[in-house]
Amino acid sequence: MNRKRKAIAGKRERVAKIWKRFWNGRALTTCAVLLTACACTPFARGQSASPTQTPLTAEIAQEMQARISKLEAEVSELKAIVNHMQPVPSTIGAATPVTASASAAAVIPQTPKQGADQTAQTVLQPDDSKVLGFFRDTTINVALDGYYAYNFNNPVGRVNLLRAYDVLSNEFSLNQANIVIDHPPDAAAGRRWGGRLDLQFGQATDTLQGNPANEPRPQIYRNIFQAYGTSVIPFGKGITVDFGKWGSSLGIEGNYSKDQINYSRAYWFDFLPFYHMGVRVSAPVTDRFTLNYWVVNGTNQVEATNGFKDELFGFTAKPAKNVVWTMNYYLGQEHPDRAVVPPTSPIPVQPGLSFVAIRPAPNGRTHIFDSYVTWQATPKLSFVLEGDYVVQRLWKNEAPGQSSAPSHVAGGAAYVRYQLNPKIALASRAEYLSDRGGLFSGLTQALKENTVTFDYRLADGFLMRYEWRRDYSNKPTFLTDVQNVFSKDQTTATVGLIWWWGRKEGSW
Repeated sequence: MNRKRKAIAGKRERVAKIWKRFWNGRALTTCAVLLTACACTPFARGQSASPTQTPLTAEIAQEMQARISKLEAEVSELKAIVNHMQPVPSTIGAATPVTASASAAAVIPQTPKQGADQTAQTVLQPDDSKVLGFFRDTTINVALDGYYAYNFNNPVGRVNLLRAYDVLSNEFSLNQANIVIDHPPDAAAGRRWGGRLDLQFGQATDTLQGNPANEPRPQIYRNIFQAYGTSVIPFGKGITVDFGKWGSSLGIEGNYSKDQINYSRAYWFDFLPFYHMGVRVSAPVTDRFTLNYWVVNGTNQVEATNGFKDELFGFTAKPAKNVVWTMNYYLGQEHPDRAVVPPTSPIPVQPGLSFVAIRPAPNGRTHIFDSYVTWQATPKLSFVLEGDYVVQRLWKNEAPGQSSAPSHVAGGAAYVRYQLNPKIALASRAEYLSDRGGLFSGLTQALKENTVTFDYRLADGFLMRYEWRRDYSNKPTFLTDVQNVFSKDQTTATVGLIWWWGRKEGSW
């Protein structure tokens, strides 16, 4: 392909040189002299030269004849090149031959801009169009999220307890830096496949991306928040199938601060699963009702810790134009059936893949009931309500030394947001979490929090958030400025700065 393009470029250069010689000032002057000589001699009128012709007139006639012969040869060469270039495809229509008139027009002298445009159009090939189309449909996006928070308890180590992302007090902190590469399917255009890759770095990565207690080798996947491929099956309204790792949709809140109602995350975001690895299916039944089904390794597990495959059954409904309701039921088994040990076999394996079996292994189930509804009451006013109930048992059935007593967490959160103008918004969240058995906090207690957030959008892609939050419990839980002395509450003030850019529209 490159050799063919070079040959075409060489021919164009030869054509340009011929036309330059033909139309430059010297050629025009020569033509004027020749035409004058022709008009003044019998030779120009079809008569033979007279014996009385002067030597100068004869010399001019010979020179004229030589130049005419040379111009005829160059014109013949030009015609041959144009005829040879006719099969070159036009970029206006795929695989459409260039006509003789179009080929002739391609070599007519043009202004610099016209020449550049014509060259770009002629050089562009169908394969080039495919590449450009791919990048047109693929977005590369970047986000930066940082904050400064102050905890009025002045806690030991400057740690904000029971926070997911804003974990440090009295420090300038980089919450996360993200790169999102998204190539979604477009069934209408005939492309039924796509994919997405989200890379994450910074403080939030350590919260979000795996815990050695439930992820055998978290360091391998630490900076990959999402990585999945998508296929749309042409059945009914189109069944979307994803394979890979994706952020969990259990709970209303997500990873990217710019898309959340508040800057800090709720207890429920911190408690419910962050991500899953497996296969998920989304099947629209009508324009307002979609069924969802997952088969995954577990909660916050890229590599499974047991042979049980967790499942999710759910739906998303739009009972009204401005109301969206999501319902999920998740069934899992989160107890490992193996433990990591130092390598003992002489056969080499990857680091972290030497295990010893746990016998008998706990087989208790985890049940998560999660539901949330969003109501856009007016273009400026919106409400969100979330309810959750989680039950977990260590053993499925009661036996000597094996308790099936449940630990459960229940509660929910309510949100309200009002957009005062395109730059300013106010939001608030109230939350309750009953932690019976210490599944979330390690202590049986009732946790509550209230948050007020003020948004100021300086520009598209630049958001400042000012937030006041108070956490409190019925048990002394939160750190104070005295070691091993705890408080029933903590209050924080936070300023968050969020930048993002790229062509991806809407929520990430």
